[in-house]
Amino acid sequence: MSTGSKGDGDGDAGHPSVVLKLSGHTAVIEPDRFTPGSFQLVVDGTPQSHVNIDHPEELFFEYIQRIGHVIDLLGDPHEPITAVHLGAGALTLPRYVEATRPGSRQQVVEIESDLIDLVRQVLPWDKRAQLRVRHGDAREVLGKLPAGLQGAVDLVVVDIFSGARTPKHVTSREFFALAAPLLSPRGVLAVNVADGPGLAFARGQAATLSAVFEHVIGFAETQVLKGRRFGNIVFVAAHTPIDLNWIPRLLANGPHPAKVIEGTELRQFMAGSLAATDETSTQSPLPGRTVFQIGH
Repeated sequence: MSTGSKGDGDGDAGHPSVVLKLSGHTAVIEPDRFTPGSFQLVVDGTPQSHVNIDHPEELFFEYIQRIGHVIDLLGDPHEPITAVHLGAGALTLPRYVEATRPGSRQQVVEIESDLIDLVRQVLPWDKRAQLRVRHGDAREVLGKLPAGLQGAVDLVVVDIFSGARTPKHVTSREFFALAAPLLSPRGVLAVNVADGPGLAFARGQAATLSAVFEHVIGFAETQVLKGRRFGNIVFVAAHTPIDLNWIPRLLANGPHPAKVIEGTELRQFMAGSLAATDETSTQSPLPGRTVFQIGH
């Protein structure tokens, strides 16, 4: 690992970096040149996290802001929640939960332990946070979480990437069926799905979630939902009806322009798509080279 002044090699421009043992990808933490106190985690050339150390309640990436709005709508404002984050990055959302809902209990699962070591060293999080980091594959760790979490989790976030793609074993019906029993009666599962024109992968993920959960909505930037450009769609799934009052609030909170699909429109969105199984699941599509432009 390199932290600019020591380690086994420097990242770009001497930024803290590490070559991840499992994937072989290079993870680099770069300062945000435009926002003092903010940093970006880039893995294999793909921006994966943005953290404002001084103001963790400020979220940068569009899809992360949308998940943040979902977190804001859970229970009463500032009420502590129980959360499980599958995929850590630089722990942007766990930091957000702690900043906006102090006292929340959180579990973070990350397969790349040396990534966590880099983040812990360069971008340490609040020591007061009730945050447990578990190392391992998200699917394997789901089966080993404490029994007390079953039926007690208010928020499960699935934001798993290896480089620029989501591995296929965490996109299947069997995978989501492992996460489903965690949810409390008010609990929701939020999934970040990256896709491009045609949206074949996203439509399949909507069908897969609908095969496991009775209630599903999706929301994103309008042009992404129309399949006109590569981007992120956030799907929210639950066992109990999702409060329809959430929809105008999600739209109003942006980022704009935004669109929510649910009910008949969601069924039309995923029409003809089959739920993915372990035998048929695929990894998310590779974004074009022009999608992520990293400046130095």
